[in-house]
Amino acid sequence: MKFSIGGSLKLAFRPWVEGLENIPAEGPAILASNHLSFSDSFFLPAVLDRKVTFIAKAEYFTSPGVKGKLTAAFFKGVGQLPVDRSGARGAGEAAIKSGIDVIERGELFGIYPEGTRSPDGRLYRGKPGGLARVALATGAPVIPVAMIDTEKIQPPGKVVPKLMRPGIRIGKPLDFSRYHGMDGDRFILRSVTDEVMYEIMKLSGQEYVDIYATAAKRQIADAEKAAKAEKGDKAEKADTAE
Repeated sequence: MKFSIGGSLKLAFRPWVEGLENIPAEGPAILASNHLSFSDSFFLPAVLDRKVTFIAKAEYFTSPGVKGKLTAAFFKGVGQLPVDRSGARGAGEAAIKSGIDVIERGELFGIYPEGTRSPDGRLYRGKPGGLARVALATGAPVIPVAMIDTEKIQPPGKVVPKLMRPGIRIGKPLDFSRYHGMDGDRFILRSVTDEVMYEIMKLSGQEYVDIYATAAKRQIADAEKAAKAEKGDKAEKADTAE
């Protein structure tokens, strides 16, 4: 990944980076990033010397067909961890345990607290499950990361990326050791997650929206469906009038 795809990405897109000194040369840490594009999971590891293990949606590992098998092989090959976002608690617990295992091996664990890509470039409310629970169970520092302009390179639904320079801002590590072992307290989990999201917002300059990105996507889909239905009704009335 780093020497083939990573090298090609850096050569073609020339991403700029601020705050590399905040990534520890060794030892565990959690990288918590905003999520604008599918390519985020490529650009961030490409600019780091160390391997980053991300949580990835389970669909990347289970999609049918040749493309699905190739995608699954790639994500497994680079050590990504599947997580079921459908609400199955058992799968979520397994993903959190896998994240804890990564930290206990002294490695870097990457996670997108929003849980899915932003539908419109804004920053959405962080989900308090994976990020906070892994941080409090392990005592590992959380390093906020802001991806800049990656949504312009590869918007959702676009296969061919646009050649332009993305940016990556890496913040100073956040220490939540004062809450170590309190990963069963939902108020603490919410507080930790909100503090991380605030730091990401400062780094990224994004507008913050205090709802989950999944809810925003549903609202956008419903609005588009309603607009399409209204357009159809108007066309039908026009045909009737004629």
